[in-house]
Amino acid sequence: MLVSEIFTKVRPTFSFEFFPPKSQQASEELYNTINALEPLEPSYVTITYGAGGTTRELTRELVVRLQRNNKFPVVSHLTAASASKEEIHHILQKYRENKVVNIMALRGDPPRGGGPFVPCENGFCHAAEMVSYIKTNFPDICIGVAGFPEGHPESRNRLVEMDYLKAKVDAGADYIVTQLFFDNRDYFDFIERCELAGIKVPVIPGILPIISRKSMMNMSDLSSRTRFPARLLKALSRVDDDQTFAKVGVHWATQQVLDLLHNDVVGIHFYTFNKSHYTLSIYDSLGLRNLSKPIV
Repeated sequence: MLVSEIFTKVRPTFSFEFFPPKSQQASEELYNTINALEPLEPSYVTITYGAGGTTRELTRELVVRLQRNNKFPVVSHLTAASASKEEIHHILQKYRENKVVNIMALRGDPPRGGGPFVPCENGFCHAAEMVSYIKTNFPDICIGVAGFPEGHPESRNRLVEMDYLKAKVDAGADYIVTQLFFDNRDYFDFIERCELAGIKVPVIPGILPIISRKSMMNMSDLSSRTRFPARLLKALSRVDDDQTFAKVGVHWATQQVLDLLHNDVVGIHFYTFNKSHYTLSIYDSLGLRNLSKPIV
């Protein structure tokens, strides 16, 4: 089923995102981890795309296997970084042959410390170009794109930034999934700016619980835009051990989800970082297992 169709059938949706496996053993472990979520009846599951060739192959194999053996749809990330149009076309053909019809289209990040993004020969410069190419050549595929409530890491102009997002939607994107944020006011403000820009597709908030000081530092390193509210920092500063630190982070994410659901969001997208038990604790504490209802 297309993810865009799911948004018209049930509310709210709940989806999970996982990192790509780096070895055959890791792929098997991740497959079992994702299978363990099936009793939760996730609306869909997404698999990110690795930078290396071997990792990409493992990702594609895992996506096809999950799509073939599970009831929930699988969304494969696809990045323009280090891939030509011919390579993207070949991947999409293989996916379509295996009934993988949901793609998250991303430009991708340049190598860390490697300077600005530079497309490969005969590649895509922007995500909007790839979205347009997919819709033209594979019109049956549903496309999701990324949104940045706190601002794109490379953006110097927040006004022009919304024009770029609108360009992705105009090119054929069916929905938007936001990058992580820790203050719901940033998401609600982003929704209003999308409305002002004429963006009418579903905008799904992405939630990630902070589970360690290292993970929090990594988030800050990856994006200078990541904003940690003072109330969150104060709560985290009061704990010394890692276990309690994770509990505080999960509690904060739980309150975020509760507030988002209270405001009738279309769905919630959980960034699991392949540690799904933290997401499961949010599920259990809020009673989310049976919350999704058909739209009448």
